[in-house]
Amino acid sequence: MKTYRLGAALATATLAGAVALPAMSGSAANGPQSSPPASGTGFQCEEGETYVMNVMVSAHPYWVPVYQGFKQAAEAMGCETAFSGTPDYDITKQIASFEQDLVTQPAGILLHPMQSDPFIEPINAAIDGGVEVVTFAADSPESNRTSYVTSDNVAEAVYAAEEIVAQVGEEGTYAVLENPGQSNHDLRVTALISYMEENYPGMELVGRQATNQDTTVAYEATGSILQANPDLDAMWIPEAGSAEGAVAAVLEAGADVLIIHADVTPTTLEHIKAGNIHMSLNPNQGIQGFMGFLTLFMAVHSDLIDPFNDWQTSGFNPAQVPFIDNGFSVITAENADSFDLDAYMDGRDTD
Repeated sequence: MKTYRLGAALATATLAGAVALPAMSGSAANGPQSSPPASGTGFQCEEGETYVMNVMVSAHPYWVPVYQGFKQAAEAMGCETAFSGTPDYDITKQIASFEQDLVTQPAGILLHPMQSDPFIEPINAAIDGGVEVVTFAADSPESNRTSYVTSDNVAEAVYAAEEIVAQVGEEGTYAVLENPGQSNHDLRVTALISYMEENYPGMELVGRQATNQDTTVAYEATGSILQANPDLDAMWIPEAGSAEGAVAAVLEAGADVLIIHADVTPTTLEHIKAGNIHMSLNPNQGIQGFMGFLTLFMAVHSDLIDPFNDWQTSGFNPAQVPFIDNGFSVITAENADSFDLDAYMDGRDTD
């Protein structure tokens, strides 16, 4: 598999729950970049105006389509972009990378916060200093971030629960792996458990272990769950890294376990094709990045909006869009080829 340097490197998004917005196309380019602005409109950047996308575990393939969508929107408005973050799964290091981004004085930062509460003060300080912040995929809801772009994690959990019941029946056993502290992963797990308890009391939760996106930890945790529950029917996993470890343990044990997870990696995609993983529920990453840029741009250029509310006296940014649902896709063996990352990146600049 190719390795992509993100600094160079689908469905429908709903704005405020009502307006469907289509994605725009654009070409990829190296590092910080710009294109000529559209003439005759206010939707354009000044020369050198730069927007940053900051993440944790920066080499993870999830970010590749997100950043591509981010760049496409930026290019349409003549803006420059940069990719940033930390290669580590470490909240302290991600906050340090975020604060280092502020030193470069970008117009705005599209942020995937590893944890919500530790990022409250850094986000608020950035906004107070004139740098707008929009979160995506994971949130810091108590901060002053202007918008949050993500898939509907409760809808994902409900879909997964209904699919488990459709495949194994209304009575059986299931287990979950989890990643405590990351808002979207927490919601995917707690929503599924609550939905099962309320609607399918015959489905028994027999295993729940934190794996924190660590493939090895997930492998060991799944092995322990299977040892205690050899007739386990199903597993729900809120991200793909842990799913890689879980499917390895299931195959090694020769168990018949229905596995559904969120997100996708090249490894889990191959397991889906092979029938080892039943399906993945994958956020529409390109839309996530595209809409992330648009909301960030509007937060910076809020003078383009006359919202007919009290923003002038209350002092909040008039570009507030609390939540945008970028949608999610269901990946099965039948459509897996459409989610091949190598094919997606073919012809794009990856230097």
